[in-house]
Amino acid sequence: MEKDHFKDPNNDRSGINFNRRSFLGSTAIAGLGLALNPFALGAQTSHQNSGKQNEIKTKIATNRRKLGNLEVSSLGLGGLPVVGFYTGGVREQDKVNKLYREAYENGITFFDTAEVYGPLINERQVGEAIKPFRKEVVLATKFGFNVEPQSGERGGVDSSSKTIRRAVEGMLKRLNTDYIDLLYQHRVDPNVPIEDVAGTVQDLMKEGKVLHWGLSEPGLKTIRRAHAVQPLAAIQNEYSPWTRDPEAEVLPLCEELNIGFVPWCPLGYGFFADAINENTRFSEGDFRTILPRTTPENIPQNLEMLYYIEEWGLRKNATPAQITLAWLQAQKPWIVPIPGTSNSVHLRENIKANEIAFTSEELNNFNEGLSKIEIAGARNAQPVLDGMGVEAPPRT
Repeated sequence: MEKDHFKDPNNDRSGINFNRRSFLGSTAIAGLGLALNPFALGAQTSHQNSGKQNEIKTKIATNRRKLGNLEVSSLGLGGLPVVGFYTGGVREQDKVNKLYREAYENGITFFDTAEVYGPLINERQVGEAIKPFRKEVVLATKFGFNVEPQSGERGGVDSSSKTIRRAVEGMLKRLNTDYIDLLYQHRVDPNVPIEDVAGTVQDLMKEGKVLHWGLSEPGLKTIRRAHAVQPLAAIQNEYSPWTRDPEAEVLPLCEELNIGFVPWCPLGYGFFADAINENTRFSEGDFRTILPRTTPENIPQNLEMLYYIEEWGLRKNATPAQITLAWLQAQKPWIVPIPGTSNSVHLRENIKANEIAFTSEELNNFNEGLSKIEIAGARNAQPVLDGMGVEAPPRT
């Protein structure tokens, strides 16, 4: 039986309207104070610097979770936003370095990327950003598509042994490392038996190039078959308040097999970060223009779920993003969300989710309330849905 308190919940303050905008405002005020007194920054002593290093170590040592046998921070950082997946284009490397350094200094040691993010670009960004502390963090990336290693031109799904090996060799170079902590198959290849994929990854493990492996959006039978050849550390599927599909079968299977679970897009493409409203219109190239749940006709209905989460934020003095991430963490102790951001303020906001707790009763009440809200639109664009839940072919 799980404990009533997943974290110490003594931070509730009712009646306070605390959303992302107020969080940003308070942070800006703090920044203004530093600007008005710049000499305060120069007052650090070597003793203070030593204290900061100890503080970083303390933050890294706390809020830990396990994906199978792989220990990670209780919150990770996804890489898509810094390649301009939503808007703003590819971020400058010095800004990416600063963001990842800040994440590390605040206890995040689990960084997620993929060969197709860019393609190829995000792995280079992340590899450069984490170089000063590579040995202290867990680096996850993904193969599974036929990506031309020079141009980055992306073809269809391909998990042949030759393509996996080519992908991993490229990853090691782009990430500036000699090993990958967690290697996922990004999508199941309907033409390659999962036993063959697992065998190739197993060989890479024997060579020391890969330490752990996982699958993203696989069919249930494929999970069992893969795990039987080489134990999986994690399953990475879409999971958020408006996409609760994993709860029915995937999470119970993960619990049975001691496999961790990593929710991608835990904030609903920014919807539960209070970044979208009925007046939102996305710029050209933004993926959310084709996401059924963020179309102009569906946003008003779906805002009911955001308003519901905001109500819980009032109880716990938290933003919708913080409530959403804490809710995911409260489901199981082996669930590790990986919200992505290119914004330092949003990063700090997300990290504070680690301080929010749900009792068992609160969690049940929250879930009951969610289930009563009707969501408008399919959970993702059809091309994305087509690659989810695929079963690998049998081995002949």
